[in-house]
This record gives sequence, structure tokens and C-alpha cells, in this order.
Amino acid sequence: MENKAIARTLRLFSQLMELHNENPFKVKSLANSAFKVDKLPYTLSKKSLKEMETIDGLGKSTAAKIWELIETNSIAEMETLIQNTPIGIVEILQLKGVGPKKVLVIWKHLGIESIGELYYACNENRLIEAKGFGLKSQEEIKKIIEFKMASLGRYLYARIENFAESLLVSLKESFKIEHLLLTGDYRRRCEIIEGLDILIATNLNELSLGLIESAGLTIKEKKESSIICTSNDGIEIFITFCNEPDFGWKLLKTTGSPEHVATIEKLVISLDLVSKTEIEIYALAGLKYIEPELREGKNEIQLSKEDKLPTLITFSDLKGTVHNHSTWSDGVHTIEEMAIYCRDELNLQYLGMCDHSKSAFYANGLNEIRVAAQQREIDELNKKLAPFYVFKGIESDILYDGSLDYSDEVLASFDFVVASIHSVLKMSEEKATERLIKAVENPYTTILGHPTGRMLLTRSGYSIDHKKVIDACADNKVIIEINANPLRLDIDWRWHQYAIEKGVMLSVNPDAHRISGFNDMHYGVLVARKGGVEAKNCLNTMSLEEVKILLENKKARTSFSLNH
Repeated sequence: MENKAIARTLRLFSQLMELHNENPFKVKSLANSAFKVDKLPYTLSKKSLKEMETIDGLGKSTAAKIWELIETNSIAEMETLIQNTPIGIVEILQLKGVGPKKVLVIWKHLGIESIGELYYACNENRLIEAKGFGLKSQEEIKKIIEFKMASLGRYLYARIENFAESLLVSLKESFKIEHLLLTGDYRRRCEIIEGLDILIATNLNELSLGLIESAGLTIKEKKESSIICTSNDGIEIFITFCNEPDFGWKLLKTTGSPEHVATIEKLVISLDLVSKTEIEIYALAGLKYIEPELREGKNEIQLSKEDKLPTLITFSDLKGTVHNHSTWSDGVHTIEEMAIYCRDELNLQYLGMCDHSKSAFYANGLNEIRVAAQQREIDELNKKLAPFYVFKGIESDILYDGSLDYSDEVLASFDFVVASIHSVLKMSEEKATERLIKAVENPYTTILGHPTGRMLLTRSGYSIDHKKVIDACADNKVIIEINANPLRLDIDWRWHQYAIEKGVMLSVNPDAHRISGFNDMHYGVLVARKGGVEAKNCLNTMSLEEVKILLENKKARTSFSLNH
């Protein structure tokens, strides 16, 4: 059991206790333990009960509950609370931003016991009459529910990847054929996946159905040449069967977006496609092979005709990683631990540290004194770890007026500055755009971090005028981040090409808060490929010396502009 799953359970347990008016001290203790578990740098489920009891912030009582959860997949005391709570109320508790106190009012005073009833009540303005609510909070809850409703049956690519790849291996072992592949939006590396699509070059018969079931799938619906299945976790899998000679064409058809496939069909309508591979079919259509990630019906076919398709970036192109957090702010590992991992495990040349700035008090942001102390530590590490190099960066908060939260003197002490919005996220498109552009125009801003603040399937982010923001980055030579955290993947891949056309460099940044967070660069690269990004368009494919020169030139330009 992963730490995050344990933390989620403890968090819900504390909320249920508060909902049922349990001892406030125990409620707070359990909530603190949930936070602690989520931040642990090791897998808690691999520890013994005695080892858990010695972990700071847990104690014997909570350790026993965690042990019970790991051993039995439940906590008896929590199950009792769940049994005494309508299932709909448990679901409402898990809505982001709706705490136990509000849920108690919703349940006991308004008589609402499901998310559906709550949404209906919002539409009828019933919530504004209840204690602790108003028109603003009612509208916020309504938006949260609408977002959740839209997200049902949808999965982050990163959350479904391991299952998808394991299922593919399992099916190939069962069917013992090579012509068996994942297709659809998964093969196109879409950030949100609505079920999995699989193509198998064999007949749909009782034998194949038996092999599907032996892979742990439940068959829900059967058609002439396809079936719909579900996994134990409720993931829908759409499996199409075809004759082996048709596999290449079927693979192309089931992979591309409807717009992409429709255009290809017109180009090959009278051609013999039997026993042809995808590469051969594209060639027959007068096209260079188009990578699956690009098959979205945008401009990829025209680029292919003109032999102008990008050579897509790969993970092996990365030479370093910037925008990462350590124990100096809200990270789990020290700068040295992160640097050594990047050097020894990822074979990278440099690490850019970007702990939170002083406005991010909730994340232990660095005041000016701590900035100086951290920079002294980095100087010592660079002597110790050479030729590996740690750049002195900061993730400086963009304040509501668009300014950064340090003086020019402090900002000048960093090698680079990532400017990001973390607070006051409720803004009009005009205000958000104006705020970002002012930050971009700050001569010390090197990289614009996660421009829309979105959290996929959780928070839609604030609207911005992407063109205006990208144009401002072009004018001010500011790099735009592709935040590789699978919940963000921000800036959206649909804007990568516009940025590249404007001459804006992008950077695949993991925003890592622990060593395992560096693995998110994998997802950043996948979404960069989807946006048509080449290695030459990306900051952290540059060598250490190239990055040093780029950042020194930026600082020199800044100094010149401020002095003239």
C-alpha cells in the first residue's frame, strides 16, 4: 500500500471523527499523522509495527491503526463510523474544499445525503440560507461538483500507465501473439484517458473470451468484433479483434483522433491496405510516418506532406532538471540527496533548486536570511560534487499585483527565478493575464511556472489569454515551464507549438518535492512530444555549460537594462 493511499484513509478517518463530534485532540492528531505519512521519504507499508511506533508524529495508537489498515485493508473503528454515515455524506466529505463542519450543516440542517441532492440544492439557492454558507461558497461548491461529475470515468495518464502496460504484457503472454497493442487516446499519450483501447489480431471466439477473463477482466458487453470489459478497479477496456492482414490499418484507425483518421481515409480510399504496416500506409498516402502522439487532427498531416514533422524530444535528451524543492521549504530530501540521485541514478549534469519564496509561508518559504544560508550550502555542494552542478534558483510567488516577493537585490542573487502563482487563484481572465504578464516583464524572471495553476481532474485552473502571455514571454526572453507533475502538465500541450513559433523556449520541470518526483519528467517528456517539442526547443536538453552561458547572459541583460 502506497503512502498516499494510507494518508488519504487517515485524512478521511479524521474527517469522519470530526463529523461525529469525536475528541478534537484525536481528530487533530490523526489529521497531522495523515500529513506526516504523505511526506515520508520511504514506503511505510514495508516497516514493522514497532518501527512505525517510533516514527515522529505517529505514536502507538496511530501506528496500530496504520498496521491494521495495511494488514486488513480497513480500520475497524473507521468502518463503524462509515456504517453510521450515509454513503453520500462520505462522498461529500471527499469533495475538495468542503470540510466536516460544512458537511455537518449540509447533512443535519439541510437534510442532504448525496452529491446529487447537494447539486440540486445549489441550483435552488438553498445553501445560502444555511449557517456558514453564502452565495460565494454555494457557487464554489456547485463548480466543484460539476468538475467532479465531468471527471467520472476519466483517468490521469500517469495513474493508468502501470495498469495498462501490465495488462498488455499479461494479454500477450496469454494470446502468444505480437500483434496485440494498446491504441486510442492511451497510445496518443493524452493527459486524460477515458478507458483503454486494445487491438488484437485474432478471432473473437470462446477461446479468446476465456483468455480475456483469465487476465482478470470482466466482460460486460459483446459485439460482432469487439467487447467491452472492466478491470477490478472499474477501468473500462474496449477490445477490438481483427484479422492479422488488417492489423496495420486497424491500428492506425483505432489510434488517431476522428479528425486525423477521416483525413487519412480520404487519402487511401482506393488503395490496397492488406498486410501493410502503419509506416507503409502513411507512405501510400504520400506522407511521412506520423508519431501516435501527434495524431490529433491539428496540422500534423500538412507538416508530414511538407516533410516538416518535428523530431520529437526523448527522455534521453534531458541533461538536467530545474524547478525542484528540498527540505529547505516543503521538500522531503536534502539538496545533496537530490543532487546525488540526479548525478548517479539519472546521469544528469545539473540540478536547479527552486524552494518556495517567503510569501509561501504554508510551504516554509525562505526569508532573506535563509536564502543566503541556502546559497552558502549550494556553494559548498558545488565544490564537493563537481563537475555536477547545483544552480541557485527560487520559485518566487507572483503576488496579486504581478510583482515578485523579493527585492531586486535578493532576486539578483539567484542564478535563475521561476515565477509562479500560488495564491488568490480566483481571478477573471483579464486579471490573471495582466498578473502573469507583469511577472514576465520583471527583468529577473527566468521561467514562468505552471501558467494556469490547473490540477487535472481536480481543479480547472484560472483562465488566461495564452497568446498574450506567450507573446510577453517572447518579448522578454522568458522560458515557459512544462510542469511535469501528472496533475499539472501545464502549460497545456495545445500551446506548445504557438510558443515554439514565437521563439519561446520550454522547459520540462518535474517540480519534484522528493527524489521519486524526478520520475515525473517521464510524463513531462510524453506531453512535450504531444505538443511537438524537439530537443532544441527545451532548456534542460542543453548541457551544463550551455545553461550556464544562457543564465549568465540573462543576468547580464538584466543588469544592463536596470542600469540604463
